[in-house]
Amino acid sequence: MEYRIFCGDKVSALGFGCMRFPQTADGHINKTDAEAMLDAAYKAGVNYFDTAYPYHNGESEPFVGAYLSKLPRKSFFVATKLPVWEIKTPGDARTLFQKQLDRLQVKYVDFYLLHSLDRGRFEKMAELGVIDYLAAEQQAGRIRHLGFSFHDEYEVFERIAKYRTWDFCQIQYNYMDTEEQAGERGRSLAESLGIPLIIMEPVKGGSLAGLPAGIVRPFTEIHPDKTPASWALRFAAGKSDVKVVLSGMSTEEQLRDNLSTFSPLVPLDAREQAAVSSVRETIKSRIRNGCTACRYCMPCPYGVDIPRNFKIWNDWGMYENRNSAAYEWKMIEADKKSADLCRKCGACETKCPQKLHIRGDLETLGKELSPFVAAQ
Repeated sequence: MEYRIFCGDKVSALGFGCMRFPQTADGHINKTDAEAMLDAAYKAGVNYFDTAYPYHNGESEPFVGAYLSKLPRKSFFVATKLPVWEIKTPGDARTLFQKQLDRLQVKYVDFYLLHSLDRGRFEKMAELGVIDYLAAEQQAGRIRHLGFSFHDEYEVFERIAKYRTWDFCQIQYNYMDTEEQAGERGRSLAESLGIPLIIMEPVKGGSLAGLPAGIVRPFTEIHPDKTPASWALRFAAGKSDVKVVLSGMSTEEQLRDNLSTFSPLVPLDAREQAAVSSVRETIKSRIRNGCTACRYCMPCPYGVDIPRNFKIWNDWGMYENRNSAAYEWKMIEADKKSADLCRKCGACETKCPQKLHIRGDLETLGKELSPFVAAQ
């Protein structure tokens, strides 16, 4: 197992993300299978376990805590996150943090994060004094290392990263998302500020694991026996400032593949980097239309969220991830913002800087996505 020095500790470069455990038919954690996976990971050298308050509808923290309680406390590192969207008063943070300690059956959390910060959430936490409260808990020894996870634009990341001296931060990063959210600029900024990085979504929620064979031919020509997921993990883990790469594993097969990738981790060489670039360009070439999400077309008088519809369509075109597309389509239908609400008034097309044929594309994407979504 690859280990790295992270905040003074020897931490496994592969972190077990505890948000995608195998589940029972009724949607609960399959405790037998999930515990077997945790045990196999631990015995193989994984010592970083990442959970959060809402994972598995609140079941993840208690389950992970019950498993870790059987292990020597200094043999593992547990990370969890404050659900900042639940915080309405300063006292809420204190109550929730204590609840998390109780759920995890620990006296302290090794790595504690403000969860999923964007501009509004960060400013609210600063205004309420929650960040100062967590710093006080760190001084008291109930938090060893304090950081944040992030989902917003680069400018917001820069604001948060420079707000105080953070012990670490967690960002979405993979070979397709180097220009999304914090992205490559955020990674470079964190490195310049001396903030160690944890990487989430290295396989883009599974989209980079199940790519069609034609797309990943540059990978298989070099390593016929290596999975697309292993390439994505090696890309993320190969950065010198990255300390842990999280993988939310759901099956023993995924676990075995990830353990193999990190035991030992072999950085991508020049030929392999070129293969990644080739795959990236092929994926980008499959984009259905050129929507940049500038939102000049909005609002739609009939309620269609045009950029969101096009993102679902473009993601489907690039990755052919049926489960992801079906989920996103069902969500946009539930929000009453789906493409089928379009009445072809044309107001959007008069405002679009890209001169897209929005009405026609909305009709096409509906026809393309609806059949397999209905079958889910």
